Amino acid sequence: MGDGDVNSNLLIARSTGDAQLDQAVGQWLSWDKNPKTKEQIENLVRHGMNKELRDRLCCRLTFGTAGLRSAMGAGFCYINDLTVIQSTQGMYKYLERCFSDFRQRGFVVGYDTRGQVTSSCSSKRLAKLTAAVLLAKGVPVYLFSKYVPTPFVPYAVRQLKAAAGVMITASHNRKEDNGYKVYWENGAQITSPHDKEILKCIEECVEPWNGSWNENLVDTSPLTHDPLEEISKSYMEDLKTICYHRELNTETNLKFIHTSFHGVGHDYVQLAFKAFGFKPPIPVPEQKDPDPDFSTVKCPNPEEGESVLELSLRLAEKESARVVVATDPDADRLAVAELQENGRWKVFTGNELAALFGWWMFRSWKANHSKEADVKNVYMLATTVSSKILKAIALKDGFHFEETLPGFKWIGSRVKDLLDNGKEVLFAFEESIGFMCGTSVLD
Repeated sequence: MGDGDVNSNLLIARSTGDAQLDQAVGQWLSWDKNPKTKEQIENLVRHGMNKELRDRLCCRLTFGTAGLRSAMGAGFCYINDLTVIQSTQGMYKYLERCFSDFRQRGFVVGYDTRGQVTSSCSSKRLAKLTAAVLLAKGVPVYLFSKYVPTPFVPYAVRQLKAAAGVMITASHNRKEDNGYKVYWENGAQITSPHDKEILKCIEECVEPWNGSWNENLVDTSPLTHDPLEEISKSYMEDLKTICYHRELNTETNLKFIHTSFHGVGHDYVQLAFKAFGFKPPIPVPEQKDPDPDFSTVKCPNPEEGESVLELSLRLAEKESARVVVATDPDADRLAVAELQENGRWKVFTGNELAALFGWWMFRSWKANHSKEADVKNVYMLATTVSSKILKAIALKDGFHFEETLPGFKWIGSRVKDLLDNGKEVLFAFEESIGFMCGTSVLD
């Protein structure tokens, strides 16, 4: 037994005068094997910081239809090694109940580039621990060997016919945060009542199981599979199915600037442009490589418009580029700016982008189908908080337009239902404060 364990046992024996808090402290110090987060709680106990201890330990993360999202750090209401292990144990218990063939189908795990030195917490480490919980229970895990865009996880779930998947990311949130996005077998984020049932299962098995902390399993277990090459290649090939004028793209003189906001996007956006025949977009050098501190932006969120696109626009002017493309840190959202004839930059709203994409997808569909093709089999979707412009186009051109509740989980579920019933879904989107989140049959 190490000195840290002796100290922890002494601290557990020290009463705070609050039975509930004493129990929570005892559980944390007994279960947490991350030295840095364990030390954070030990220091709070040692200095009698009971209020902060209660805030950290006497409430749990809420597991919802978006999974988990919180700041990284020590405590049951934060994202850390222990809470991710607990959540994955609950996921395992629920998936085992839902899928008799769970051990044959397996589970997908992806991650972004977030991290926090003070808690020894990173998306990659949390992904490994997620995989370890499942591997220890004999479940095959498709763990990406490198950081990936969030859309790769739902795509892989469907492509590999896995039961479910998790992406460790906090998307465009502040640098202190991380998250645990859960995708069901249909490739959509979970909907109710799955969230409530998973939460019940988490609460039934909060003590780590044998093997749950063994992150080395990802390197030694024959049940670990790396889907990176297969999924990346397949995704880019599928992208080509919605590229209608590749020969024109190869000849264009149009220049693009791309910023990935210190996230995962650079390599994959380069591949996507190549799939469409474009020359590679010029990256913003200060923002090209992953940086968990997001050092050049106050908030890594392209929704903020010109204020966070300053480096991109400056580079575009230097390179005589007319179009700037920005992806958020986990590369599942898109912002676009175009240089206007008057020399000013226009940052498109999400609704404007959706109108352009939707119009283009339908125009291309018509150009590639005979006049006899059944336009009533074609669908586009948007959430209730988004523009109704695609509805207006649908009324004129005869395809179907549907609205769903806000959130990609609802869009994704409805898209899957339509596809399963033989419908063609050309485009779906949600406006998010001037930012376009889109989907297609790829996600």
